[in-house]
Amino acid sequence: MNKTSFIALLFLLPLISIAQKKTFTFDQIFKGQYPSIFKPLPEVSGWVDDDHYIEVRKDVAGKESAVSVDIISGKTSPYIHPEYTDIEIPDVGKAQNVTMSPNQKYAAYTRENNLYVIELSTKKEKAITIDGKEGILNGYASWIYYEEILGRPSHYKAFWWSPDSKSIAFMRFDERSVPQFPIYFADGQHGYLETERYPKAGDKNPEVKIGISSIIDPKTVWADFDEHKDQYFGTPEWTPANELFVQWMNRGQDSLDIYQVSKKDGSKKIVYREIQPTWISLYDVARIKFLSPGNGFILKSDKDGWENLYLHDNNGKELGKITSGNFWGTEILHVDEKNKIILFTARQTNSSRFDVYKSSFDGKKIMRLSQGDYTYDNVSVSPKGKYFIAVTSNLSTPPVMILIDNKGKVVREIANTKTATTGEYAIPDTKLMTVKSSDGLFDLPMTITYPLNFDSTKKYPVWITIYGGPDAGTVYDRWKPVGGLTQWWAQEGIIQVVMDNRSSGHFGKKGMNYIFKQLGIWEIEDYMSCAKWLKGQQWVDDSKIGITGGSFGGYVTCMALTYGADVFTHGIANYSVTDWKLYDTHYTERFMKKPEENPDGYKKTSVFSYVNKYKGVLRIVHGSTDDNVHMQNSIQLIDELQDLNKSFELMIYPDQRHGIGNTKARHNLTETCRFVYKQMLGKELPKEFGKP
Repeated sequence: MNKTSFIALLFLLPLISIAQKKTFTFDQIFKGQYPSIFKPLPEVSGWVDDDHYIEVRKDVAGKESAVSVDIISGKTSPYIHPEYTDIEIPDVGKAQNVTMSPNQKYAAYTRENNLYVIELSTKKEKAITIDGKEGILNGYASWIYYEEILGRPSHYKAFWWSPDSKSIAFMRFDERSVPQFPIYFADGQHGYLETERYPKAGDKNPEVKIGISSIIDPKTVWADFDEHKDQYFGTPEWTPANELFVQWMNRGQDSLDIYQVSKKDGSKKIVYREIQPTWISLYDVARIKFLSPGNGFILKSDKDGWENLYLHDNNGKELGKITSGNFWGTEILHVDEKNKIILFTARQTNSSRFDVYKSSFDGKKIMRLSQGDYTYDNVSVSPKGKYFIAVTSNLSTPPVMILIDNKGKVVREIANTKTATTGEYAIPDTKLMTVKSSDGLFDLPMTITYPLNFDSTKKYPVWITIYGGPDAGTVYDRWKPVGGLTQWWAQEGIIQVVMDNRSSGHFGKKGMNYIFKQLGIWEIEDYMSCAKWLKGQQWVDDSKIGITGGSFGGYVTCMALTYGADVFTHGIANYSVTDWKLYDTHYTERFMKKPEENPDGYKKTSVFSYVNKYKGVLRIVHGSTDDNVHMQNSIQLIDELQDLNKSFELMIYPDQRHGIGNTKARHNLTETCRFVYKQMLGKELPKEFGKP
C-alpha cells in the first residue's frame, strides 16, 4: 500500500466506524423514546459539612429522600436537614408569591395589588398596604420591571425579607400613566381585548417608590427618592446587619448609584457611584456580596471593560481590585474572610468555557483551580471552601461529576454519564472554531455540527440557529444533549451552525460597546462574516444558507434576509422585533437611547430600512397574543413586504404568548421541519411527522 492510499484509509476509518453505529429513529427523537445511552448525574443539593455533601435520590415510585455522602469513600447515610420544618401556610385566598420569612414564623404575599404578612402560629394577617388598585401595585411588579429588571424568575414578586425577619422592603408601582397596549383575543363570537401597561421606547415608565415596613408595626417608611423622577431601581439588597442597599439608575442608564437607606426615616447615604459612556446593566442577580457586619462588601463591575471584582469598606470606599483581566460571567462562589480568599467562576482562560478560580483579597494571587480543556458547570462549594463539586464536559466529552480540593487537585470522580451502550449510536461531531470579523478586530466563535458520515467532497445545506442579543452568547465548549433536532438534521445531511457576535460576552463590555446606539448592525455584520466563511468552503451549498431564531434571534433573522440578503438565503423568524421603536423602554433605551435622542440609529437598525433588498425565502411566525414582542412587529413587516410585492410565508398561532407552546408546539415543530425539508433538503416532509 502506498503512502497516499494509507492516508486515504486513515481518513475513511472514522466514517466506517460511524457507519457501523446505530442511528436514532423518528420515535426515539420526536416521541421521547430515547435509548439509555447516557445516565443522569446525581443531584447534589448542598453540604452537611466540609466532608459530606447532600444528594437527593428518588425511589422507583418517584419519592425523594436525601442522603449524606462521605466525600472520600462515597459511603451514604440518611439525612434530614436540621432546620427543616413542615410548616403549613394557611389558606390566604388569591395570594401571589407566598414567601416564608427567614425565621419561618411569617409569610408575605400580595393579593389584589396589596402586600400582606401573616403570622403562621396565630394565622393573624396584617395589611402592609391598603391603596392597591388598578394601576397601583404594591409588592407586585409592573411588567417592565418583571421582564427587564427583577427578571422572569421573580414571577412578578417585588418584596424582600430582611435577614432577621423583622422588616420587609417592597416596591410600589404607579403605572397609571404608562401607555396601554391592546392585545386582541379572537375567541368566541365577538372576541375581546386585553390591555397591557407596556412602555415602548420613549414612553412614560411607571413611577416607583421603595417602602420599608416593620412586621411588628406595619407602618411604611418610604425611601427618600422622588417617585416622579425618570429613573429605575434595581433589586434592593439586605446586608447581614439588616441594612438596606438600593440601586438607583437614571433613565439614560449610564449612571448607577447605590444607597444605604435608613429603616427609621427613609433617609439615604450614597455608598457607590459608577458612570459609563455607554450603559450600565442592572443585574437581576446580586451585584454585591456582603461580608460580615462592618467588614464591607465585594462589588462586581464591568467599568474597565470586563467583569471584575472590587473590595469596598462599609462606607463604600474602594479598597482595591480583587481580579484584573478579561474575566466575564464572573460569579462569586465562596468567601473566606479569615484567610481573605474568594472562589469564583468566570470565563477567562477560554471565553467559551467556565472555569473555577481562587483569588486573594488583594488580587496578587489568582489561581485557576479547574483543570484541562473543559467547562465547569453546577459548581457547589463546601461550607469552609475546602472542596467543591463540579460537572465537567466539552463538546466531545460527555458530563462527568468530580470532587476537587481548593488547591485544584481532583480528589475523585463522583459519577460519569457514560453507559455500556454509549458507543453504540452515531453521534454527530461538533467542532469549535473562530472566524475573523470584517473589521479584523474579533475572532468570532462558532460551532459546526457536521452531518453523520460527512464527506468533504459533497455539498451540504447550512442551517444556523441564532439568538444574538447583548451578553447572551450561545457558543460554549460544553456537551450538548444527544437527540432532538440536532441529531435528526445530522442524520438527514444538514450542517448545523451556532455563532456569536462581538456583543455576546466573549469580548466583554469592550465588545458590547460597539453596538451602542446601533443595536443590530455589528451583530448582523459579524454573522455575515461567519456565513461568508461558510460559503467559501467546498463542502457548503452556498445557495442554501438558512438561519432561524426567536425574539432577538427573530430580529437577527429578519435582518439576515434583508440587510444580509446577499449572504443568507432562507430563514424562519419567530416572534421577532422588527423596529426598536416597537419594543420596551428599559431594554431598548439601554443600547439605543430614546428615539428622539437617536433618530438615525433607530432608522439604521430597523428591518424596514432594508426590506427592499429581500429576495430569499422568509417564514414569519408569531403568537397572536404575544405580550413581550407584540405581533404588531410582524404585522408591520408583513405590510411592508406586501406593498413591495414580495413573496414570504406566514404562520400565526392564536392565543400564544412569547413562544409557541401547549397544543400548538407540535404543529410549530412539524411546520418548521416541513420548511427545512423543502427549502434546505429539497424533499417532502416524511409521513411520520403527519401522524397524530
